Amino acid sequence: MKQSQLEQTVGNAQARALWLSTIAFTACFAVWTVFSIIGIRIKDELGLNETEFGLLVGLPILTGSLIRIVLGVWASRYGGRIVYTLTMLAAAGATFLLAYAHTYPQMLAAALGVGIAGGSFAVGVTYVSRFFPPEKQGTALGIFGAGNVGAAVTKFLAPFVLVAWGWQAVAEIWAFALAAMAIVFWFMTSEEPPLQQSAPKGFWAQFAPLKNLQVWRFSFYYFFAFGAFVALALWLPRYLIGVYGFDIATAGIVAAAFSIPGSIFRAYGGVLSDRVGARTVMYWTLGVSAAATLILSLPPSNIVIETISGGIPIHFAVGPVAFVGIVFVLGFFMSLGKAAVYKHVPTYYPHDVGAVGGLVGMIGGLGGFLLPITFGALNDITGIWSSCFMLLFLLAVGALIWMHVAIRRMERSRVPGPAPARASELEAGVTS
Repeated sequence: MKQSQLEQTVGNAQARALWLSTIAFTACFAVWTVFSIIGIRIKDELGLNETEFGLLVGLPILTGSLIRIVLGVWASRYGGRIVYTLTMLAAAGATFLLAYAHTYPQMLAAALGVGIAGGSFAVGVTYVSRFFPPEKQGTALGIFGAGNVGAAVTKFLAPFVLVAWGWQAVAEIWAFALAAMAIVFWFMTSEEPPLQQSAPKGFWAQFAPLKNLQVWRFSFYYFFAFGAFVALALWLPRYLIGVYGFDIATAGIVAAAFSIPGSIFRAYGGVLSDRVGARTVMYWTLGVSAAATLILSLPPSNIVIETISGGIPIHFAVGPVAFVGIVFVLGFFMSLGKAAVYKHVPTYYPHDVGAVGGLVGMIGGLGGFLLPITFGALNDITGIWSSCFMLLFLLAVGALIWMHVAIRRMERSRVPGPAPARASELEAGVTS
């Protein structure tokens, strides 16, 4: 009877840790991407160019990326529960103060504080992974990562709040919601189980695995799978308004067609990674993403084919219906890739989840910062809206080539060893 009660208690703690962490991450992500909507109104009010707009929407991503590695290590040392709660409270305070910014420099300073919300990912990965055995961590972390759907929450709701009460109201309401979530999380969760290891590692010792090229390869995958997802989540409303003439509410709703599959199917990506291997999932992710971004990168064109009887004009353009459909597919496969990358972290670095997960998340987040600025600069330089997808095509192909070359090198350099271990390594594709 006591054993049954103990198992039930452990199961309840696991469920609360997973689902409350996921809901909290959803709230954090909604705050983290709030500039994707309110930034459009701020751009008009301040008369910003495309590059300045890209910097404004990308700056929170920079903060959230850079602090991930530190927050992940702190979560490993001091406990994910307390670090998670304090992270949410700090981000809520900064978001509330955003409502009282008036100039562009003030907006940028506030954006840095709002970005603290993005650091919650590394904390949540560290916290959630402690509750689950390795064979279930892909699924658990996939469910947690589905909190990316917070970007869709902002796109669905923020336009209506903005139209009714102004962008300042969006900042205030989002801040209060995040603070409330922090309080709920603190009182309804428990401390994570301690790791079984001989002695606690020193602060700097936890960064030792970052010397491995393997970790940086994971990071590059995540730069595309997550960084490009965040960048597009921020950029698509502006893209849809500029290319197809949508109003802000319609653009937000349509952009959610990308954010939703790019978020909720991350849980399915975790299940697939557990079942068929992360390498297979990554091949599909990068291959389909390359094809999708290639199509989206083609700008509207007018071509005249000369025939015997004269010229035949042909017009090519990706219409709004086709665009939404392709973007949905792109978001779906990005969601699978995000889960596949993070399947590896607790499996191969179980005692360094905070540092390794923090670095991978940081590099991925940097993609969310750098890419919107680059998108804006490409627009200013080339005048071609689809230039953002040209860049994403190059990233997808580059990641696919690096992964394939690394896996082939691993296959050629295999050494004799237990067959199950070699099969597992080949399936995951993470040994080089």
